[in-house]
Amino acid sequence: MYDLILKNGQVVTPDGIISADIAVKDGKIIEIGTIASSATEEIDCNGLHVLPGVIDTQVHFREPGNTHKEDLDSGTLSAIAGGVTSIFEMPNTNPLTTTAEALTDKLDRAKDRAWCNYAFFVGGTKENAEQLPTLEKLKGCCGIKVFMGSSTGNLLTEDDATLQHILEHGIRRVAIHAEDEPRLKRRAKLVDDCNDVHQHPVWRDEATAFNATSRLLRLAYRTERPIHVLHITSAKEMENLKEHKKIASVEVTPQHLTLHAPDCYDRLGTLAQMNPPIRSKEHHDALWEGVANGTVDIIGSDHAPHTIDEKNQPYPKSPSGMPGVQTLVPVMLSHVNLGHLSLERFVDMVAHNPQKLYGIKNKGRIETGYDADFTIVDMNAKHTITNEWMKSKCGWTPFDGLKVQGWPTHTIIAGHTVMHNDEIIGKASGQVIEFQ
Repeated sequence: MYDLILKNGQVVTPDGIISADIAVKDGKIIEIGTIASSATEEIDCNGLHVLPGVIDTQVHFREPGNTHKEDLDSGTLSAIAGGVTSIFEMPNTNPLTTTAEALTDKLDRAKDRAWCNYAFFVGGTKENAEQLPTLEKLKGCCGIKVFMGSSTGNLLTEDDATLQHILEHGIRRVAIHAEDEPRLKRRAKLVDDCNDVHQHPVWRDEATAFNATSRLLRLAYRTERPIHVLHITSAKEMENLKEHKKIASVEVTPQHLTLHAPDCYDRLGTLAQMNPPIRSKEHHDALWEGVANGTVDIIGSDHAPHTIDEKNQPYPKSPSGMPGVQTLVPVMLSHVNLGHLSLERFVDMVAHNPQKLYGIKNKGRIETGYDADFTIVDMNAKHTITNEWMKSKCGWTPFDGLKVQGWPTHTIIAGHTVMHNDEIIGKASGQVIEFQ
């Protein structure tokens, strides 16, 4: 007898969508096809699509250091509420995750508190560069993260010599926030006491982004180190990165694919403020072109919550960042229904490609032998995203009031249902993600 059978679903596999049942035993996928056997639990997926468990490869859960905004409990709870089964968490906490001891502390904090599966980035710095080959192989480390431009937190690598030194040490793909810090410093006077968030993409302009990605590409080729360029925002960057897929993978966020300036700043004010910034419709359209032509590899939420009081400070005192892990799936499913991308392309960017690019063991695909992590969705369900639905400590979303079509009905981790129709089930049981 199996532990679980998912019956009659439209299953999104690496080879396309098929009508099939899925049998699970001991947390693993055992059989895919027409299954006559019985199971302890059966879920009828008639009319539903069964996706491999969605992996969000960029979240900031603020623990330790800023747990009034978010913590590992509330952040992972928000993840499973939105259909996300695994997360990669960023290193710009307090203290920074730049040592083995800091990584171990995060793993200890997540044990028995994380609702979804988890791994943590180690921050690359001038001080720890020579230790990175060892650090990137530690249990629970999903890779190295570098900030070329100042954002939330204190990790910053602004000069090419230090960045090259980091890239020379280690072999795994390095995730990078690419904004040109010298240009940001020169242009900071543009927003001094301006109290106008519309100036955010003027200060952190397209050249700030393009200059950084161009510098980064040169160093990646020089060191022969694969890179993953996070949250691309501009047309020129996307066009450039299209020519360098052999060394660089590319991420975009649902926020940049859904919102654009000046509308988002007119409606949301500083709630729309993030780094790199949301730009004009021209750039928004170029990101979608990158999705369509295959330049974009991954969609990550860049979940970066702040309290509403913090966000309501006058610009530029207001912090950059917004929540996103819980809304990633419904927002992007609605884009699927609008014809902006196929469901298969979405699954590639949140499951198949994260598995391949980061070398994740046994996750990200519906195949026999893989972990039984599933995101089951109803592509016909119509909902309105609200602040009240949010599980994040911050209690708000930039998508409050957005009507969407496509909604996660079940979040299943290791064969156990942890969310069903917006109801959280059981207790926190996420496990450390393993890598090849």
